[in-house]
Formats: sequence, structure tokens, C-alpha cells
Amino acid sequence: MSDVSGESDVSGGPQGDLPEAAVRRLEATGFSSGLTVPDFAACLELGLEPVALVQGFCVMQWGWYGPGSGYMRGVSPFAVGSQDAGAYTETYQCPHGFVSAEHRTWGQNLEQPWVESAWAQGFGTAYARMVEEAQQHGAHGIIGVVDRVGNVADTGTTEFHFLGTAVTVGDGPAPAGGVPWSTYLAGQRLTKSIEAGFMPVAVVASMASVRVWAYCMTEYLMEGNYNWTPTRPVPVDQVGRAHMAVRQLARKHVRQQLAGDELHGAVLDVVYRELSQGDEVVDCTLRGNRMRRFKDYDEVALPRPTVRLG
Repeated sequence: MSDVSGESDVSGGPQGDLPEAAVRRLEATGFSSGLTVPDFAACLELGLEPVALVQGFCVMQWGWYGPGSGYMRGVSPFAVGSQDAGAYTETYQCPHGFVSAEHRTWGQNLEQPWVESAWAQGFGTAYARMVEEAQQHGAHGIIGVVDRVGNVADTGTTEFHFLGTAVTVGDGPAPAGGVPWSTYLAGQRLTKSIEAGFMPVAVVASMASVRVWAYCMTEYLMEGNYNWTPTRPVPVDQVGRAHMAVRQLARKHVRQQLAGDELHGAVLDVVYRELSQGDEVVDCTLRGNRMRRFKDYDEVALPRPTVRLG
């Protein structure tokens, strides 16, 4: 803006052409937020004051490594729910004997720990950068966290992007260890969780990956060539067990991050990539809010029925 003489003036003085309210708005300390209007209002009611929109970013690249590679952990068969430190693997043998050189007499479901480790490193790095930016703003926590994970190119390169709204808690104490807490929740969902006695600690996530090398039966069934029992549905055991195992592994990895706390608002995503002749890779991602109880739940009084006469 400029006055009659052409000189810039936003001071709101006699020569300025800005209203007083506009001058106060321009001189005030602004903030950015990723919250919707209802979430913003609910957070203010809760005593949270937005400070800044914070983010973290990381790009990871990893290749594919086959059995026997030095990048693999030693594998050993185990029940997925056990405490065995080895990776999950199951082996399948052909029931037909030798048929031909092209006949698949062997198959295996194999956990891919190098993929899981690379994913965890990329996710953790992007998250740590978002938290570091929130610390620079003096935030107590980060709400409404959104994480996006996607492939940059079809070369095993994956980008991790975190976005959240850093907030302060009125005159509340500094977070433990100076590290802000974080949660995917915001607005009414966050308010109800705190009213119920649960305080967010951090967002947690894990990815489990299982590679399926199909043996003859799986190959036939996945290609629709198994016609010996046309009147009866036939389960594809190897693929079914791989999908079950990858979900259980993702839960196991997240459980290790909770350290006795609870997981709220869990979201489980499963994607699979078909390779060839029944082979596929199954990836399962589990996300949620690590919550810690700080008070007992206040029970709501039961409603009293009312009957109106007349």
C-alpha cells in the first residue's frame, strides 16, 4: 500500500490507507496449520494452540536380493506369533514327483527383512525430521499427522513425507525429554480420546513383506488350470498363508514399538505385486496411534427414561 505521496506506509498512521484492524493483523505473529475448521475449533477448546505446519521428507532406494544374499538375515521356520528372532519362511514340495524340467517341484514363502528395514529407516527418518522441526518451534505435540509413502520410480525408490500441525499446550510443562508427542488424531477424535483418559505418545507404523515363490499347485490354481475337481472350490494354501503371515508380522513389528502402551485407530493396508506364474510380493503396512492411559475412564451416567402423559 502507499499514501498519496507514493511512499509505502503500513503503520496505520495519519498517512496510511489501511484500516486499524488490518494493521493489527499484519503486525501479528502468524501461524500455519493443516487442520480443518472444525478440528481447529475443537483443538482450541481443548487448550491446544497451533504453532506451525511442520513436515519431514526422506527418499530411500533399495534393490532386490535373493536367497543366500549377505543382505538377508538367517531364516528359520517358526510360528509367526512366537518370539523367534528369525525371519518367517515356509517351504512347499510338489506332490507329483518328477514331471518335466519345467515343472515346479519346490516353492517357498519368504519374509523380506531387507525391504522391511529399508522401509522402517525411511519412515523413521522422515518422522524424526518432522519432530525436529516441531522442536525448533517449541511445540509440545504434533496433531493431525499425515504420512504419504509412494514410489518415485519403478526402481525400488520410495519417498516418505510427513505433515502435521505443531501445537503448544497453554502453560503446560515441556514434553518428556524435549521430544514432542505426535498423533494422527485431531479435533473431536483427539478430544474424545483425552476425555477417555488416553494421551497420545507417538505415531507408530511398520511394514512386513513376504515373497511368494509358487510351486506347481499354486501355479496351476493361480492360472485357473486346475480342473480335476470342477464342482468344488479349491483353496490356494500357499498364497492364503502368505497373506495371513504378512498381516501377523506387521502386527508383531508394531507391538514391539508399543512398549506396553495401547494402539488406537489402527489402519492396515495390503498391496501385492504379481510377478509371474503365480509368484507375487505381498506388503502389509500397519499404522496407528501409540496411546498411554493417564486416568481412569469417567463413566457416563445412564439415561433415565421419561414418559410424558397427555
